[in-house]
Amino acid sequence: MQPERFLTHSLQDRRIARVLNAAIEGVDPARLVARQLRDLTLPPHSRRFLLGLGKAAEAMTRAAADTLGSFEAALVITKHRSNEADPQTTVLEAGHPIPDRRSLAAGRAALSFVSKLQEDDLLVCLVSGGGSALATSPVAGVLLEDLQELTSAAMASGANIEEVNVLRRQLDQVKGGGLAGATKASIVGLILSDVIGDRLEAIASGPTAPNPTGPQEALAVLRKFNMRVPPSIERALRISAPAAVAPVSNRVRNLIVGNSALAVSSALRQATREGFASEILDPQLQGEAQEVGRFLAAKLAIACRTRARPFCMLAAGETTVTFTTRGTGGRNQELALAAVDILDGTGNCMLVSLATDGNDGPTDAAGAVVTGATRSRAAEFGMTAADYLYRHDAYPFFKALGDLLKAGHTGTNVHDLMLLVGL
Repeated sequence: MQPERFLTHSLQDRRIARVLNAAIEGVDPARLVARQLRDLTLPPHSRRFLLGLGKAAEAMTRAAADTLGSFEAALVITKHRSNEADPQTTVLEAGHPIPDRRSLAAGRAALSFVSKLQEDDLLVCLVSGGGSALATSPVAGVLLEDLQELTSAAMASGANIEEVNVLRRQLDQVKGGGLAGATKASIVGLILSDVIGDRLEAIASGPTAPNPTGPQEALAVLRKFNMRVPPSIERALRISAPAAVAPVSNRVRNLIVGNSALAVSSALRQATREGFASEILDPQLQGEAQEVGRFLAAKLAIACRTRARPFCMLAAGETTVTFTTRGTGGRNQELALAAVDILDGTGNCMLVSLATDGNDGPTDAAGAVVTGATRSRAAEFGMTAADYLYRHDAYPFFKALGDLLKAGHTGTNVHDLMLLVGL
């Protein structure tokens, strides 16, 4: 990527753009997969197959093919295809964050693909975030429309991704080790983590990992957030078998190839090279996006009064948004919007919140930029942050100001990244 892709009306400092670019390059999925495979001893096998699932699946699968040198066939299920696949590779695009008909076809294709493999075959699975929505095969009695309604209700409830995946794993034949259970082949899973703690069962809902939770935990999530879901969902959860807590099988080896720690450390090194006094503030932020935005803004405002400049504080994590009304935006934009009033009047400061995959929620923006002048600039357009925040409508607010981050599809996917900068 080019650093200039991160520039906005307020973000014109190339140093900050280079820090953001370094974070993305630090979790380049192709490089991470190639490095892991070069150091890995594969189990004995007669034939080799590749299956990529997630937002970074195409780059990961291509790197595996190039590094391994030969394979029989490959299936890639992703959100955005690049049209660079070779003739041995089938690439399927599917829906995200809500599964769609393409997701249903992709889930069936994945199960069919792996079910044809034999005991002396090797399946290399390249898994990244987003896979939960991109491939689905509902359990008996549950329709695609039921899963769509459940996903929408869960996203609006404020449930975090781990709680959402407790539900998904219990209702889907691909997830919670379902993909691994559908094949006789040995499996090597190379996984790019987008969840705090790098828990295998939470990344794309763990297609090659055992499910540590069961129907009771899933029902507890519904009760906790008072979710209104189709009757078929509750029926399926009440009659489903208890989840397995043992390893999927001794044929499966899962390895984390990268996570947000790599993105943060890469950004930290670049910020230091650019002359910023740099530090990691919090690598595992969680909570409501509005609350986290206010917390980070207060930290930045204090630092601007007390610290020598230039400085750069880094944070990463995954926040949630509990919808009261449905506007347009994503959690990074909402986090930034919540910082506007607190930073008002603070000179030479900037808060940047970025989705590392390039898409914040169901929008074409990766996030947004806030400075101490954002509130006064918005007033010139007749806008107040509080009004747009109440409606969860951050996208049009920052669009009017020219401060949406539109870096495009990055080809990778780890946690969100936040920069707190004093200039």
